[in-house]
Amino acid sequence: MKKIENDTILRAFRGEKTDHTPVWFMRQAGRSQPEYRKLKEKYSLFEITHQPELCAYVTRLPVEQYGVDAAILYKDIMSPLPAIGVDVEIKKGIGPVIHNPTRTKADIEKLGTIDPESDVPYVLDTIRLLTKEQLNVPLIGFSGAPFTLASYMIEGGPSKNYNKTKALMYSEPMAWFSLMEKLADMVITYVRAQVAAGASAIQIFDSWVGALNAADYRTYIKPVMERIFRELQEEDVPLILFGVGARHLALEWNELPIDVLGLDWRMSITEARENGITKPLQGNLDPSTLLADWNVIEERAKRIIDEGRQHPAHIFNLGHGVTPDIQPETLKRLTKLIHDYSKTR
Repeated sequence: MKKIENDTILRAFRGEKTDHTPVWFMRQAGRSQPEYRKLKEKYSLFEITHQPELCAYVTRLPVEQYGVDAAILYKDIMSPLPAIGVDVEIKKGIGPVIHNPTRTKADIEKLGTIDPESDVPYVLDTIRLLTKEQLNVPLIGFSGAPFTLASYMIEGGPSKNYNKTKALMYSEPMAWFSLMEKLADMVITYVRAQVAAGASAIQIFDSWVGALNAADYRTYIKPVMERIFRELQEEDVPLILFGVGARHLALEWNELPIDVLGLDWRMSITEARENGITKPLQGNLDPSTLLADWNVIEERAKRIIDEGRQHPAHIFNLGHGVTPDIQPETLKRLTKLIHDYSKTR
C-alpha cells in the first residue's frame, strides 16, 4: 500500500480539528476536464471503468491538477447493478436507462446477489492500482443507497416525481421491504470489497431520497439505512451519507451510525448546527456558483469556510457534482483558496 502522505481529510472525517479545511469535489473525476472529454470521444463510462489503468488515470487526474485532499473512484452508482440482473445502459444526455424495470414481486424475487471479485473485478483492480502505486491521498469509494438505486430500477431511468417508485412502496410494502433488503445486501457486500481493496472512506449516495417526506423516510427507508451503516461500521473507515434536496431529513440522518453528513446548498452549516446536527459536515457550495465571477465564488466559499471552522470538523465540497461547463482552472483556484484561507481562520 502506497503511503498516504496527506491524511487531513481522514482526520476531518473522524471529527478532528485540522490545520486547514480539506476539500474534494463530487464528480471531480471527469466531467469538465479536457483529457477526460477526449477519452469520452472514444470510450463510454462503462468502457472506461472496465479498464483499470484508464480508470485509475481518470480518478487521479483531479488530485494532480487541482491539489484536492482526496480522490473519488471514477465509476457510477449503476456499476454493480448488472451483477444482480439489472440490464442498465447509460445513455448520453439521458443518464441510466433500465431495459428490464423491477416493478413486481416476481421481478424482485429474480434479482440475484453480487460477488465483487468475479462480477466487478475491474473496480477492485482499479482501487488496488491507485492505492498501492499511484495516490498519496485517500481514495473514497462509494455506492448508491437502496432508495436511489430502486428509483432507477422501478422507473426505468431518471424521474422527476418517482410516482412508480412511491406506488410500489405504498401499495406493496412487503415487496418494497424485500427489495430494500436485497439492495442492502448488495451495497454492504460491494462496499466491503472496496474497503478490502484499499478504499480509505466510503460515501453512500442517496441522491433522490429527498423526494420522500420525513415520516415515509422513517417508515420505509431509515431501518435499512441503519442496518447498512451498522454493518459497515465493522470496516472501520469513515462513512459519509449524501443526498440532494433532503434538508428535511437532516435530523434523521444525524441519528444514523454515520461519521459525516453531506449537505447540499439548501441548508447552511450554521443552520444545520442550530438545528442540532452534531456530525462532521461536508459541503456545500452550489455548483452553479462556479459559473459566476470569481469575486462571487470567493465570497461564498469564504462564508462556508468561516461557518465550518467554527466547529471541530468540516470538509469543503460542492452541494452536488461538478457540471461539465465548470472550468478546471476554477476548481484549481478554488482549492487553493480553501487551503490558504482556512489556515488563517
